[in-house]
Amino acid sequence: MCAETLLKDIENCRKEMVELASKTSLSNQRVVDISTKLDHLLNKYYHLSSKKPVLY
Repeated sequence: MCAETLLKDIENCRKEMVELASKTSLSNQRVVDISTKLDHLLNKYYHLSSKKPVLY
């Protein structure tokens, strides 16, 4: 998965979570599930971006 696609997925997931939380509550199970999914996506992005060599 490329970083660009991952960033789009992260943003879409974040928007979905915020929208759902505004209509229900932060403790709603679906909000918690989406939050967990977002955490996984963010971890993937972190690991993907940390493997890139630093160019000077």
